[in-house]
Amino acid sequence: MSKNVNGRKLATSVMAGLFALSLPFAGIAPAVADANFPSVEGNTNTSSILSYADVVSEMLKLEKNSRFNVDVFTLAEAGMAVNTSEQGRDLYVATVGTGSKHVWLQGRIHGNEPYGAEALLQVLKDVGTNGSHDYKMLRDEFTLHFIPNYNPDGSEANIRHTILWDQIANKPLMGDNGRERLVDLNRDWTPTGFVAKESLAFYEYWTTVKPDYGIDIHHQGLKKQWGTGDDVTLSLGISLAPNGPTLPSIKDGLYNDLTRQMNVHVYDSLKKYGFVNTDRYQVGNGMEIDIKGGVVSAMMLGLNYQGMNPSEHSNPVVFFETSGNTSDGSLGQKARGKSIKQNALAVKELLTGLASGAVDQVDPDRWEEIPHQPVTGYNTDYAGNIPK
Repeated sequence: MSKNVNGRKLATSVMAGLFALSLPFAGIAPAVADANFPSVEGNTNTSSILSYADVVSEMLKLEKNSRFNVDVFTLAEAGMAVNTSEQGRDLYVATVGTGSKHVWLQGRIHGNEPYGAEALLQVLKDVGTNGSHDYKMLRDEFTLHFIPNYNPDGSEANIRHTILWDQIANKPLMGDNGRERLVDLNRDWTPTGFVAKESLAFYEYWTTVKPDYGIDIHHQGLKKQWGTGDDVTLSLGISLAPNGPTLPSIKDGLYNDLTRQMNVHVYDSLKKYGFVNTDRYQVGNGMEIDIKGGVVSAMMLGLNYQGMNPSEHSNPVVFFETSGNTSDGSLGQKARGKSIKQNALAVKELLTGLASGAVDQVDPDRWEEIPHQPVTGYNTDYAGNIPK
């Protein structure tokens, strides 16, 4: 991959350090689960959530202070034809590592789901500054592409969507119903989509990178574990349901196995951290999602939009869902640190498993061991609900 950003440093004021400690890969003794994690109190001070400017400042600070060549750049500097958000904000990426395998790491594609940004900043800091064997292995094996804030306009408004924008009048575009036109960026990578600028900008970058793997960080509502009633802190997901209508047909079932192996490895690895309670992501009543229009689904399907991906490159992707979001006020200040930490740990454990080959040794059928409600069908964006 080529990009015209080498050797460049951007000037900006830098915020105070976001994270005091790097997180180790192992050796943490199990802890007693905290009743305040996730929060059920509904107390979320959104002023504590990183703003767009905060995220950019932290990225640039990490670039300046990194020991191992963190590179921060905008999609304009990377040469993308479309390269800003709907409201004209720059879209930022940070890379670290020199490996031949590329990994796509994205957060906050939904603006009211903030902790993907903070977790990815933590991982970026650790990979960029930690000289231990495990982090060296990651830098040698991978080139990591961090997109902490995929949806800067939505994050500033604390809403799920982005707002389509009239650039000339500098105001929102209005629909026939007299309301602002909103686009869910995680449903916009489709043959008839790419309505929003952010979608086309990051899609072009994806076709340039051609990653080998991807990780996507989200939030969900508060959730109880099926069968036990325990609070779930993190759900592991695959946007095209394993053994469902779509995934087994891709690459002769390769991604059907590999995505399950990836998430089972994370499930096993997180057991040693006593504050994390993990299950499988479902949408209620035992329904699994099979969403073709999601960004990470389009990656697995090898979407070739307007001839921009002629080789039909594809890559496996999994996603993580932290319980609680800012819209319903269920994050809670006491849960903030642990919510961020569990995502950073999940990302690091998965990257280590991929780099070391441990993921390849996992039995994909152990996906069924991750707690979940018995599957009754598939919630799709192309045929409604499909019974199993």
